[in-house]
Amino acid sequence: MPNDFNQPIIDEFRANNGRVGGMFEGARLLLLTTTGARTGAPHTTPLGYLPDGGDRVLVIASAGGSPRHPAWYHNLRANPQVTVESGAFTYEARAVVLEGEERDRSFARAVETEPGWAAYQEKAGDRVIPMVALYENEAPGPPNIRAGSMGEAIRLVHDNFRHELALIREEMRKNTGSPLGAQLRVNCLTFCQGIHNHHTGEDMGLFPFLADRHPEAAPVLARLGEEHERIAALVEELKQVVWTAGEPATAQAEVERLAAELEAHLTYEEEQLIPLLGG
Repeated sequence: MPNDFNQPIIDEFRANNGRVGGMFEGARLLLLTTTGARTGAPHTTPLGYLPDGGDRVLVIASAGGSPRHPAWYHNLRANPQVTVESGAFTYEARAVVLEGEERDRSFARAVETEPGWAAYQEKAGDRVIPMVALYENEAPGPPNIRAGSMGEAIRLVHDNFRHELALIREEMRKNTGSPLGAQLRVNCLTFCQGIHNHHTGEDMGLFPFLADRHPEAAPVLARLGEEHERIAALVEELKQVVWTAGEPATAQAEVERLAAELEAHLTYEEEQLIPLLGG
């Protein structure tokens, strides 16, 4: 896409921590910054992505079904080190182009989630649309979040989790039978992996930091540590409901119950931690 089309999307994305309106409202977007293969200059492009669990996400070089690969794809082939902006987070990553059966399986998953990708492949003709995995580079310290304080960072991360829970609820309400939709599974995967990583970071880094500086908060931190174990069990229940299609009304009620408990935890954690962290 030309820059005059992309730039308003980029600006809105950054201003709203990954959320945009218009034709892309509700879409999963990230900003990918590559290094120009010929110019060496940074180029930022909004892209749809597919969560893939673990330590990577997938982007699709569809170029809207063009017979030619997009410029960002040529850039990362020349220099696979890229910068990814995903919601409130920014991180460095390594881009790997998927080949053969791995590419085909990943593209089939993308089509199951959003059939429009198949239409792009048909339009692209003989060009096989590439699938690219983005692996986050290991980095010391906490993640890079666009926030003025650690307290604000907690709130931004929690708001992202609330948004993911809202997407799960919405997909669940749209479900009228089984099997449950691929998009619902993607939403669940994103939330479950995200909150696991978030709690692991708190248990290993944030809570010891706070315990050292606020010994009076020891009872709260102990309770939150116990809640993390309970939340891990609730997340497993959520995954079971989503992946094991049962009677729709029963499954929807169960998702609503689990989401309400998860949101209550997020609220309690904010009430206790933000006063200690500022923001």
